[in-house]
Amino acid sequence: MITSKTVLLFLEMTQKRLFGSEELQVILNRLCCRLIESHGDFSQTVLIGLQPRGVALTEVIAGLLQKNYQCPSVKTGALDVTFFRDDFRRRDELIKANRTELHTPIEGKKIVLIDDVLYTGRTLRSALDALQAFGRPSKTELLVLIDRRFSRELPIQPDYVGRHVDSMATERVRLDWLGNGQLDSVSLIQGPAA
Repeated sequence: MITSKTVLLFLEMTQKRLFGSEELQVILNRLCCRLIESHGDFSQTVLIGLQPRGVALTEVIAGLLQKNYQCPSVKTGALDVTFFRDDFRRRDELIKANRTELHTPIEGKKIVLIDDVLYTGRTLRSALDALQAFGRPSKTELLVLIDRRFSRELPIQPDYVGRHVDSMATERVRLDWLGNGQLDSVSLIQGPAA
């Protein structure tokens, strides 16, 4: 008979909490400070979140920059890389594309691509291809909350990292969000990498 205690024990065995909301706030504020050091007033910078999970992180970072660090001119956008992926035609199921929303021209601007987890680097390669369809930035950087550094398949490295996480191929990183758009925790769970 499966009881709630058995389910909780199973979840504890298959899930490891890496850090909670307090540590996440420290990490996010540190990332904001590093962005300010590099980009000043953000007048020539656009923060672009990669769909789907990087967009929520971009909104959190932009909100912190505006609220806590008085950076009123932070421009953001969202980039969908679905049709630029190298495995796009290899999938059996239909892929639902997300929206690309760039409200400001990127030509000659400094771009910071933002994603939640850097794993193999393939999504980033796709993002660089997709970005070229909208213009030629003067510089492109990468910010990730979690860098799974030992699983890279392409020579791509982030410029800004919240935390390095060493994990196995059978594990994946999960970000847990609260209903108000705030990160609650980050966990390492058993299952195929996302």
